[in-house]
Amino acid sequence: MAATEVSPARADTPPAAPGKRTRPPRTFEQANRRLKWTMLAPALLFVGLMIVFPLAFTLDLSLTDAFGAVNADKRHIGLRNFTDALGDARRFWPAARRTLVFTVGAVVLETVLGLALAMLMRKPFRGMRLVRTVLIIPLLATPVAIGVLWLLILDPTNGIANHLLEGIGLPRQEFLGSVSQSLPMLMLIDVWQWTPMMTLLLLAGLTTLPEEPEEAALVDGANAWQRFRHVILPMLGPTLATALVLRAVDALKTFDILYATKGAGGGSDFEAETLNVYAYGLTFDYQEYGLAAAVLVLFTLFIIGVVVLLRRRGGRKSA
Repeated sequence: MAATEVSPARADTPPAAPGKRTRPPRTFEQANRRLKWTMLAPALLFVGLMIVFPLAFTLDLSLTDAFGAVNADKRHIGLRNFTDALGDARRFWPAARRTLVFTVGAVVLETVLGLALAMLMRKPFRGMRLVRTVLIIPLLATPVAIGVLWLLILDPTNGIANHLLEGIGLPRQEFLGSVSQSLPMLMLIDVWQWTPMMTLLLLAGLTTLPEEPEEAALVDGANAWQRFRHVILPMLGPTLATALVLRAVDALKTFDILYATKGAGGGSDFEAETLNVYAYGLTFDYQEYGLAAAVLVLFTLFIIGVVVLLRRRGGRKSA
């Protein structure tokens, strides 16, 4: 009877202990994945704490009657702050309406103008670098500086805007000094500052689109509008949806320009008071920390709802 040959690999392998399962050797990909998460864990933990702790603290504060100081004696009162805020028809709901009007108006104008400018700069032309450099200048200044600059330009008495209007025979305007004109003018200031960002985002998306579908449509006899409507715009959908979400969230949180131009309360008649300005006033002017925290929680839920709505509409259009 022939002897059974034992392979070298089996001969060198130590016998497994009775009743103990052997673990297969770890592959390079598995080891690399484990190392990646090990290196990222401290940063992820730190960022997570920086997000979770303020949210948890604000939520807890919104359930108390904190007044005068955050660390003062307070007691939990349940959802009373939320009911008070939602029942405030004089300040809360008008501020929410202004927040929505400001965001929708500014973002729509910025998207339309940004897409138009991106289409114009899609093809190389003489002086393209200079145009792009000039275009990003509004993004280099801080919002407070932008607000002060436009406050001087739109000054009803000495501002250059009224001098220009008088030069072409038009009557002087109050601009930011008017209750009815304040919010539209603030929207235009926001459009002036942030349209370049929308232009750059959409221009980056346009440069990545393939040229074959547009060339095929051109061969089929489609005009410029038809190519834009039925070829370019559908392919640009994901980029456009992402730009809309980013800009909408940023516009919802606008505070610097509003406070720099209109001050506390958004003006004498609260004509430019958004939810951000309202919460700031409750916190630092009236020291109603519990109610202010409740307003911020509601504002956060409002922002999350807008983001979810935009993402769903963007995903439905790109599908």
